[in-house]
Amino acid sequence: MPTSGVSAAAIAARLTAVGLLARLEEHARHTSVEAEVPKSLSAESWREVLEVVAEADRFGLVATSLNGRTLWAVVRKAVPTTGDVGGPSHQR
Repeated sequence: MPTSGVSAAAIAARLTAVGLLARLEEHARHTSVEAEVPKSLSAESWREVLEVVAEADRFGLVATSLNGRTLWAVVRKAVPTTGDVGGPSHQR
């Protein structure tokens, strides 16, 4: 599993420990974590949730009257650092 996947899995595990049902999704450039946030989440749990998602590259909360609240976090995948990123024809 890429480093982003390991970091995202750790975030998901910690969110689950707080009581949220977290799900992971792999994308081309990042791994995302999403979790539904219940209205009954305590202030202490919110503090812990914010500590957890602060480890991600980006995070946010989407709240709507129809779908409730969804917490999301994104961990970017590393960009290759070798000299042949563009492939053999782009080497110098």
